[in-house]
Amino acid sequence: MAGVLDSVNQRTQLVGENRLELLLFRLRGEQIYGINVFKVKEVLQCPKLTMMPQRNPVVRGVAHVRGGTIPIMDMGMATGQEPIPDEDINNSFVIITEYNRKTQGFLVGGVERIVNLNWGDIHPPPKGAGRENYLTAVTQLDEKLVEIIDVEKILSEVSPVKENVSEGVVSVEQNEKAQRFRVLVVDDSLVARKQIQNCLQAVGFEVIVKNDGRQALDFLKGLADDDVNICDYFALMISDVEMPEMDGYTLTTSCKADPRLAGLYIMLHTSLSGVFNNAMVEKVGANDFMAKFSPDELAERVMTVVDQLHE
Repeated sequence: MAGVLDSVNQRTQLVGENRLELLLFRLRGEQIYGINVFKVKEVLQCPKLTMMPQRNPVVRGVAHVRGGTIPIMDMGMATGQEPIPDEDINNSFVIITEYNRKTQGFLVGGVERIVNLNWGDIHPPPKGAGRENYLTAVTQLDEKLVEIIDVEKILSEVSPVKENVSEGVVSVEQNEKAQRFRVLVVDDSLVARKQIQNCLQAVGFEVIVKNDGRQALDFLKGLADDDVNICDYFALMISDVEMPEMDGYTLTTSCKADPRLAGLYIMLHTSLSGVFNNAMVEKVGANDFMAKFSPDELAERVMTVVDQLHE
């Protein structure tokens, strides 16, 4: 299984190509699931788990991996399915991931392989799936449906993050200034959209949200077709990177290639915290990058941008 991540070192080559690599895995049945390789640090046979008192039932225990202690969550149980039986844990696998500045492991029944796909082949979950579904996207592979799990939703339920802006982070003057501006937020995760929207609205901004890069680009071009000055209409755009139909990289490069949209300040705001550097941000033409999710840091950063652009 060590060889399953041989291609991870090549993943940065996908930046700006509207492509992704999915690590495919199974839980208990035949259904295939996927997770972006960008988020995966390691795949290993399930190590010995130590039980913790007063733990969330989804957390099957903690494991000592490479000098650190990592919570191990049962992916099936976290998504409303049957947990992996205790007697099967030793034959199961753990996908070690980094999301939102934290490292955690997900217990799964088996790991398949890595596939390279185009984001255009990744689609939103079927309508009618309901708010409580745990899918952020789906795709077809070898005539089988691959379900991509909304890990941010799982983490928000198992280990909620602080979502409110602390008192004193934004001054009265900044709040009054923010009320004059509008921000476009683009994210395919309902949980992430709400977190960012609530944060920015607390600061005072009017917020418009779109579910993916294609929606956002069509919306912006529609405004431009109506002779709207995009830089006057929006103070900035905050975009996730991982999104079906069109990812945040391609959204950024598409905006910068359109003279009507090129001046829009674009911040990439993503849970892919472990793999970014200035060169990657510069490659796609983004103005800034920030790892999810700190409401105070986001509020401060956005106000700094607004102050710089609109003195």
